[in-house]
Amino acid sequence: MKNTALGSGLVFAPSFAMSAAKKIGANDTINVALVGVGSQGTVLLESLVKIPGIRIVAICDIWEFRRKYGVAYAKKMSINKGDVNGYEDHRDLIAKEKDLDAAIIATPDFWHSPQTCDFLNAGINVYCEKMMAESVESAKKMVRAMRSSKKLLQIGHQRTSNPRYHFVRDVLLREHQICGRLVNANGQWNRGVTDDLVMPEKYQIPQATLDKYGFKDAHQFRNWRWFKGLGGGPISDLGAHQIDVFGWFFGGRPKSVMASGDNSYYKREWFDNVMTILEYDTFQGYTARAFYQVLTATSAGGGYFEQFMGDEGTIRMSENPALTAIFRENRAPDWAKFIEAGILKNSASGAAAADTAIADARESKALVSYEINKTLEGPIHMPHLVNYFNAIRGLEPLNCDGEHAYEREAAVFKIVQAIEAKKTLFFEDSDFVVED
Repeated sequence: MKNTALGSGLVFAPSFAMSAAKKIGANDTINVALVGVGSQGTVLLESLVKIPGIRIVAICDIWEFRRKYGVAYAKKMSINKGDVNGYEDHRDLIAKEKDLDAAIIATPDFWHSPQTCDFLNAGINVYCEKMMAESVESAKKMVRAMRSSKKLLQIGHQRTSNPRYHFVRDVLLREHQICGRLVNANGQWNRGVTDDLVMPEKYQIPQATLDKYGFKDAHQFRNWRWFKGLGGGPISDLGAHQIDVFGWFFGGRPKSVMASGDNSYYKREWFDNVMTILEYDTFQGYTARAFYQVLTATSAGGGYFEQFMGDEGTIRMSENPALTAIFRENRAPDWAKFIEAGILKNSASGAAAADTAIADARESKALVSYEINKTLEGPIHMPHLVNYFNAIRGLEPLNCDGEHAYEREAAVFKIVQAIEAKKTLFFEDSDFVVED
C-alpha cells in the first residue's frame, strides 16, 4: 500500500477506502451509532444532528445518565424522529444493529483501539477521536484492522477539515508564500487550574460496571485523561491537535525532539505541564523548529493557537477566530494586492500598532496585523464529520485517515519518551510506519 506524503497537499485515504465507500450512494441515508457521550461526544452529537442525510440509530455509553441523555437528544433531533436504541456495551450494539453504516467513537483513549477494531471487523466505517489510542501498539492494531477490513477510519484531528486552515496552508503559505521563508513555529494550549471531576451522588455507576470496563473507581472514570494506561495527559489530550498541524503545514515528519515536563502541580500520574521543541524539514527545503507548550495551572499567554513565523510575516492560527491573525514584517513587500484580491482584510488595531514608538534600539518595530478573509460557518467539528460521511458516500477522500493519523501522532508518543529520557531523541522511519 502506498501512502500519500504528509506534505503533498490534501491528505488522501488509501485506495481501498474509496472503493469500500462506494457501496453507499451519494443521496443515501447513513445509519450512525455514537459511542461515548461525554464532553467530546456531546459536541459531536450536536453536530451530527445538523448534518443532512444522517440517521442516529444507536447511542452507547457505560454511564446510564449520559446514555439516556444521548438517546433523548438523538430522538428529538435525529431525522428518524424516534427509534434510537441505547446500549451499555458496544459489542451488544454491533450484534443487534444490523443496518449500521458508521460509528462515531468518543470514549476514553484506552477503549479506542478495541472498539474501533470491533466495528471495522464487523464491516462498519469508523470515526474515532484522537489520540488514536493510549499506546503505539494499540494504534497499530487500528491501522491493521482498517487495512484488513477495507473500511474507512477517520481520526478526529478536526483542523484538517477546517476551511480556514486549508486556506492558510494551501493558498497563503504554499501558493503565495506570504510569510516568506518559514523559520519557526510555536503553539500552546494553556488552561487555568481546574478541580478533578466528581460523580454526582444520584448518578453513580455500579462498581461492577466500572470493573467490567477497566476503571478502578468513579474518580478514575471521571478523570481518566490523567491516568497512565487510560489516556495520555494534556500533551496527548490537547497537544496532539496542534502538533499535528506543525507537520501538516511544514509538509514533513519531525526529525528530532527535546522535551521537559512533570506532574509537580497536581501530583497526578501524567505530566501537568510540557514544553517541547521539534525539528522539521519544510516544504521550502529548509529546516525549522517548532516550540510547543501545554500548561494546566495558568491560562496566561493568549489561549490556544499555532503560529508560523517567516522572515516576511507570521500567521497565528486557532479554531477560535478571535485568536487568528496574520502579521506583516516591516521588510516585506506591501500586501495591498492581497487585500484587493480579497485574501486579507485590513485590521485597524494592527495599523495603530505599527505607529507605536520603540523603547530600545534593538527592539523591532511593531507589526501591522491583518485579518484572514476565510471563515468557517457552523460548529468547528462539523466539516470533519461531513468529510467522513462524504467519503462513505464515495464523494471525496478522508482528510485524516488512520494511516496518516498514526504518522502524525508518532511525535506525541516520542515527546513522552524524550521527557522520560531527559535527552534529545531522533526519529526513525519505523516510528511513522505500521508494518503488517
